[in-house]
Amino acid sequence: MTATREDVLKALDQVIDPVSGRTVVQQDMIQGLVVKDGHVGFALEVAPERGPQSEPLRKICEAMVLGVKGVKSVTAVLTAHEQHHGGHDHPHSHAPARPRQAPPGPQGIPGVASIIAVASGKGGVGKSTVAVNLALSLAKLGLKVGLLDSDIYGPSVPRLLGITEKPTADGKRINPIEKFGLKAMSIGFLVGEDEAVVWRGPMVQSALSQMMADVNWAPLDVLVLDMPPGTGDAQLTITQRVPLKGAVIVSTPQDIALIDAKKGIAMFRKTQVPILGIVENMSMFVCPDCGHSHAIFGHGGARETAEKMGVPFLAEIPLVPRIREMSDAGTPVSVSDPDGAEAAAFLQLARTVADALENSQRAAPKIVLE
Repeated sequence: MTATREDVLKALDQVIDPVSGRTVVQQDMIQGLVVKDGHVGFALEVAPERGPQSEPLRKICEAMVLGVKGVKSVTAVLTAHEQHHGGHDHPHSHAPARPRQAPPGPQGIPGVASIIAVASGKGGVGKSTVAVNLALSLAKLGLKVGLLDSDIYGPSVPRLLGITEKPTADGKRINPIEKFGLKAMSIGFLVGEDEAVVWRGPMVQSALSQMMADVNWAPLDVLVLDMPPGTGDAQLTITQRVPLKGAVIVSTPQDIALIDAKKGIAMFRKTQVPILGIVENMSMFVCPDCGHSHAIFGHGGARETAEKMGVPFLAEIPLVPRIREMSDAGTPVSVSDPDGAEAAAFLQLARTVADALENSQRAAPKIVLE
């Protein structure tokens, strides 16, 4: 028997919100409910002032849904929204507002030594392909590597790694799925490939926080974050939530892509995240028949941008049909053809990134006066 959306809502309709005395379903607190092959995901939406105190309610909701016949796993995230659902004022709304506290600084993920972001200013530049092959190449260097797909609206990691199974949970935390020596997590593991995640910004932020904090990542040397394109809420949430050791910016040689790449660099600088460098993806098209190179999207634009902005230029990744074909097949070129020229380009990128991370961890020299 497979659990249905109605079965889940019926179970949740038995959970009483202690503040209103009504059920979480009656209060319209359940948002973004997804039920797929026995795996359930949803957000529990509460008023901002109730955020931390509502964690027990979230756990009760999870436990109630786990009791539904046919449910294999449940992922519930806690999110806050200014308007309380159900049309009733909060019973303590007359109380004087408490002064806002400064948000806490980025907290690390226990057992994870370094966290890096692979980002782009715009979509369609091959950022996810670079992130996956970079993570695989770092693992090839002997590091323990994790890969977090941070793009909630357009997750690519399930397809790129050929993962169709759902993650399991140990009651408190989610177990990442292991493939090709990587620990991977993506909202795409919980939602069908053709299904849309229709969530508000706060729900996305909460989901990202939980995928970083409530997943059994440890032990890892490096956690690679495949960032969503752009410079919005999701990126800001990540930079505030975890201390990034650095960001890798991916761009094609086109001027229009480089304009957005510059915006990405500016965003990371404003949030005090070190720029590890720029990768020029789809740098040159190499004809599979004659072996000649053609600058279809131009060439050298990313290197020139790196020089102008004072950041390292990391690598040129060629535009080769095999990279696209292997990515679509769920067997990235770093795995399917580890001795090929394309895999070598990603491996060199990984070496450069690993060296940068190692240098950043070295203690600064101290001047001692005797």
